[in-house]
Amino acid sequence: MYDVYKIREQFPMLDGTKKMQGKPLVFLDNCSTTFKPKCVINAIRKYYEEETSNSHRGDYDLCYNMDVKIANSRKTIADFVECEPNEVVFTSGDTMSLNLIAFGYGLKFLHRDDEIVLSIAEHASNALPWFKVGEMCGAKIRYVELDKNGRITLDNLKKVLNSRTKIVSLAHIGNVLGFEIPIEEFTKEIHKVGAIFVVDGAQSVPHIETKFKTWDIDFLTFSAHKMCGPTGIGCLIGKYELLEKMDTYFSGGGNNVTFCSLGEVSFLEPPSKFEAGTLNLAGIVGFKAAVEFISSIGINNIHEHEMELHKYLLEQLEDVNNIIIYNKTSTSGILTFNIKDIFSQDEATLLNSKGIAIRSGEHCAKMLKEFLNIHSTCRLSTYLYTTKEEIDSFVNAIKDGGDILDAYFSD
Repeated sequence: MYDVYKIREQFPMLDGTKKMQGKPLVFLDNCSTTFKPKCVINAIRKYYEEETSNSHRGDYDLCYNMDVKIANSRKTIADFVECEPNEVVFTSGDTMSLNLIAFGYGLKFLHRDDEIVLSIAEHASNALPWFKVGEMCGAKIRYVELDKNGRITLDNLKKVLNSRTKIVSLAHIGNVLGFEIPIEEFTKEIHKVGAIFVVDGAQSVPHIETKFKTWDIDFLTFSAHKMCGPTGIGCLIGKYELLEKMDTYFSGGGNNVTFCSLGEVSFLEPPSKFEAGTLNLAGIVGFKAAVEFISSIGINNIHEHEMELHKYLLEQLEDVNNIIIYNKTSTSGILTFNIKDIFSQDEATLLNSKGIAIRSGEHCAKMLKEFLNIHSTCRLSTYLYTTKEEIDSFVNAIKDGGDILDAYFSD
C-alpha cells in the first residue's frame, strides 16, 4: 500500500492547524468532497499566475499552449478510465454530465411508453433529469428492486428489463449504502435488450479502477472535486458513436463550425460540440493534476486502504450498543448509521463539537427512505488520506456522546 502519513503532508487542509469548534479537524465527509493536494493547488495557481489565456485555437502562443493543455488533460483522464480522448467531454461536474445525457440523448431518442430503469437508491442528479425527460416525452420510469441488504443484484435487474427498456441509469457505487454493482455483468444484460447503460461514477471513479471500454459502458459521469480535484469541473465519457448522435443541449461560442442568419448551424465534432463557451480552464489543469496524483498512489492501493479502514471501523464499533448500521457489508468506505433515539442532525452536530465532520440527512437520495423506512441518516466516508487515528476519534466521540446522552436522559 502506501504511507498515509506521507500522503497527508501533501494536503494543506491536513497540516494539523485546521480546527473545528477548537478541536483538531477530523474530516470524514469525503463522499461530499475531498481535500486538494499541493500539486492541484499549484497547477491552478500556475494557470492564473503564468498561463492565463482562453482556449479555442487563438493565433498566439498563450492560447495555443492552453489548447495543448486541454488535449493533454483529455488524454490523462482517458487513460485513467480507459476510453479515447475524443470521448472525454468536459462539464461542470457529474450533475451537468447526467443532464447532458438525459436531455441530449434521452429526449432525442425516447418515445412514449419507452422505459427508463433507475433504482430508488439513486442520487437526485441521476433521478430528476430522467423524471423530467420522461414527463416531456412520455417515457415511463421503472425501478430495479433492492435486495434485503440494499444491493442491486443482477437477478433483480433482469426482472425489469424488457423490449421497452431503452435506458438504464445507475450509480456504480451508491452514495448512501455504498454498494458496488457488477458493471460488466449488468452491461451484458442491458445490451441484450438493446438498451443504453448510463453509469453514475461520482462515488466509484475516485475510489476503484474504472474500465470504460472493457466493461462496454455507454456513458460514464464523474466529478473532479470528489477525487482531489477542483470544484466546477467534471466529465461526461461517452462512446464516440453515441456522442455523434446526441444533441448539443448547450450552444454558443466554441462548439459550432458556422451559422447564418437563416438559422442554419453546423456543429463541431465531439467532444467540442458539447463544450460551448469558455471552459473552466483552471479546473481542467487542476483536474489533470488530481488524476496524476491519484495514479501515482495507485487506485487499487486507495481502495485497499479504504477497505482496511472500513474493516477496522466495524471492529471498533462492535461493542457500541446504541449504533444502528445500515450497510455493514458495504464494498466501499461509506458507513451509514444512526444512534438509537437520536435525530441524525443532532448526532452530526454533537460530532462537530468534537471536531469531526460527517454528513446527516437524506444525502440527496430522497427515495431511499422508502427502503430504509427512515427519513434521515448519518454518513461517514473515508478517502486516501484517512487514518486509523481519525477512525478512533470518531468511535470515541460516539461512545462519549452516548455517555452524555445517557446521563441527560437519566436526569
